[in-house]
Amino acid sequence: MFKSIIVPVDGGKLSLKALKYASKLAAAHDAKLTVMTALPEFPNMVGGDGYMVAPLSTKQWDSMLKKRSDAIKATVTKQLEDAPYEFTSVTSDRPYDAIITIAKKRKCDLIVMASHGRRGLSAILLGSETTKVLTHSSIPVLVYR
Repeated sequence: MFKSIIVPVDGGKLSLKALKYASKLAAAHDAKLTVMTALPEFPNMVGGDGYMVAPLSTKQWDSMLKKRSDAIKATVTKQLEDAPYEFTSVTSDRPYDAIITIAKKRKCDLIVMASHGRRGLSAILLGSETTKVLTHSSIPVLVYR
């Protein structure tokens, strides 16, 4: 029935449960599994009184995102054990759009998402993003609760 499944993760408990479910579903249908994470883009400059200051350099920001992406990938690998999967990490201030775009590029026929994520950096990926994917995707979406 399904040939290619994508699951966005943020490393949170519920997204990892959705990942486990997506992995079982992929195995049951002999489908390819793509795991992705969407991390925020470099923040806009902040400042006042006529000057602008970046909170971090782009090099520091990129390093922080790489560490976060590597940590999520390590968690995914541990969670899935020997199950085959492809991993992709993107930067986007519109994660729902990135999820849909990657799903279309990889010809996925199902998106599996957690019903909600966590607060802070992790909240960028799930929660309201799930609602946006449901609203804008032409690909079926399975919401794991």
